[in-house]
Amino acid sequence: MKTALVTGVSSGIGQAIAKRLLILQYKVYGLSRTASTDKVLCESPNFQPILCDLTNTGALVQIITEIKGQGEVNLLVNNAGVGYYGPHEELNPKKIHEMITVNIEVPLLLTNFFLRDLKKTQGTVLNISSVTAEKANPHGCAYGATKAALSSFSSSLFEETRKYGVKVITIQPDMTQTNLYRNANFREGTTPDTYLTPEEIADTVEYALSLREGVVLREITLTPQRHQITRK
Repeated sequence: MKTALVTGVSSGIGQAIAKRLLILQYKVYGLSRTASTDKVLCESPNFQPILCDLTNTGALVQIITEIKGQGEVNLLVNNAGVGYYGPHEELNPKKIHEMITVNIEVPLLLTNFFLRDLKKTQGTVLNISSVTAEKANPHGCAYGATKAALSSFSSSLFEETRKYGVKVITIQPDMTQTNLYRNANFREGTTPDTYLTPEEIADTVEYALSLREGVVLREITLTPQRHQITRK
């Protein structure tokens, strides 16, 4: 049985990916700040929840060390993310620090810790970035910058590790029905053609992992047909 580590599994995209990996016969370590209440995850013997505040990188390092002691990891899914929106001058140091830590520092740290394992297993790093990585983001400058950094890291990491058989996949979703926008004055649109669902991101993950050995779908950008946001 292959082993995966997924961050941000308490809800949304991370939860959907963790559930899909269980179906695909993975053992899943699920890191999140709060416990998932999803019945499928809670009742699966192959799901191991780990409560962790990702902004506390010291505690995270200790947890990673314990996981590494239990065996090799085949798949690392850097999914956890946080976003604060509005004019950049209205952010505060705490919000900026949180976005930088969760959105880019933690993926770099986790990849650093598990990369030797992933080389041995010819495993996969899968980064959940954002469509904002590819465009200008007024009222979301800092968030977009962290996602651009994550996508850039993915691209360079693939070139660095491809000769060892490591696959690096970046998924860049557009507006998705999650609680990412809890700190914003907007959310996704109201009709199905204006947003993505977490399950559709999980579908994409499954497809990317299903390709034959020797083929890597390096970057995938998913968008709804129409662009629409709803003001709160």
